[in-house]
Parts: sequence; C-alpha cells; structure tokens
Amino acid sequence: MTLALDERRRAMLAEMGLAGFSVLPPAHAERTPPAQVQCAPPSPAPRPAPVQPQPRQPIASPAATATPPAGAMPLLSWEELRQAVTECRACGLCDSRTNTVFGVGDPQPDWLVVGEAPGEQEDLQGEPFVGQAGKLLDNMLRAIGLDRQRKVYIANVLKCRPPGNRNPDPAEVAQCEPFLRRQVELLRPKIILAMGRFAVQSLLGSAEPIGRLRGRVHRYQGVPLVVTYHPAYLLRNLPEKAKAWADLCLALEQLRGQADTGSGSSGL
Repeated sequence: MTLALDERRRAMLAEMGLAGFSVLPPAHAERTPPAQVQCAPPSPAPRPAPVQPQPRQPIASPAATATPPAGAMPLLSWEELRQAVTECRACGLCDSRTNTVFGVGDPQPDWLVVGEAPGEQEDLQGEPFVGQAGKLLDNMLRAIGLDRQRKVYIANVLKCRPPGNRNPDPAEVAQCEPFLRRQVELLRPKIILAMGRFAVQSLLGSAEPIGRLRGRVHRYQGVPLVVTYHPAYLLRNLPEKAKAWADLCLALEQLRGQADTGSGSSGL
C-alpha cells in the first residue's frame, strides 16, 4: 500500500526499516467524552439480634478489598477503575510489583493499543511501552500521524509485571481482563490494535497464533480489532516489520470505512 506522505514521516518509516511505505496524515475530530457512572454505595451490615448479641463485622473499605467482581466493573467510573487497579491484591503479582500500569494517552481516543504485560521499565515508571519497544511503537504511530497523547490510548492486558518478565499465567490474564474490558467501555475507541500473542488471545478468546489471525478485522465488544506483532518481537525479527506495517494500513482502512459510512471521523 502506498499513499502520499511528507519527508518527516518518510524518515520515520525509514527508521522502522520500511522506507517504501507511506500513508496519508490523519484528520482529527472532536469526540464526546465517555459517560461517568458512579458506584452504588455498599449495603450496611445487618444489625445483630438483641437476644444473641454478636460482634458486628465492619464493612470493608475499597482499599481493603481485592479486585471488584467482574459484575461490578460496569459500575466503576474512570477514576474509580484506576483506583481499583492500584489497590488490587487479587493475584500474586501485587507482591513483586513496583507500580501498577493502568495506561496512558488520550481519554477520548480513536485508537486503543493493547499490549501484553509491563516489563521492568514499565513497572518502574508506571507507563506501558517504554524502552526500545516503546520507541518503536512511537515511530509506528508517528508514521500515521499519531502519538501516545493524541487520539491514542495505550494499555496492557496485565496491569502488573510478572516477575522476571515471564509470560503471564492464564489465571493472571483472566483476573485482569475485567479491568481492560471496562477501559474499553469507558474509552469507546473506534479501533483496537492488539499487539502480541497474549493480548490477541485474551481479547479474542482464541489460542490461534498471530500469523493465522492477522490480515482481517475482528471484533471486541463490537469494536473493530486488528491483530499485529508486539514491538519487542519486531525488534528481534526485523523482517516482520513489513507485516506490522500492513496491519497498521488495515486498521487505517477500517477507520476510513467507518468515516465513509457516516459512523464518525476516521481519526486519520
């Protein structure tokens, strides 16, 4: 795919090793901010019967609870969700983390980029996709006229770093997935870019490899989803960058199709 592109973005593509590709810069439009829904207050504990007094059990405060049950997630506003992630003690990852990694970017995005789990630098800084993989992601976004603070939100499936950067356990992914699901509901992105095996398999509920899921548009909660490789993988497998560029172009085409059918601005 070849579209017009200025010299600055040609240089960015050259840095990705894809100097032969180019796309049109995006046009941006206003978005209505996501609705904020307040949590219902907890029900008070029943009074003890006067004939057999029992010590009353205090109602647990949010800071003392583990992850809210999945059914309670739709009640959380954005700030309440962030606080729930910070206070989560539902799995063993909380014992080794430095920071939770909630996400970063535009709260009214067209694009939602979903990675797998925080690494060492992400854990230290509390921000997803930093280090060399983050630089490559930034270059990929700039090549299509975006950045991590404008029309893009970046998050991970896991909000805590697995010790030693090991692969996430299925139970850990399942525990964190409700957080991501609520983020999608509140952000209301127009396109999701799932990067890496664990992000793809978690969002799509599929065990198929990325190579078999690429090249077509999937859906997550009704939002179009495009599968691609994780930037860390691309740094180890440079020839695959061309495939990742094709995936970005597929996502761009999907957004243009939304604009052509009158479903909103394309964010291109």
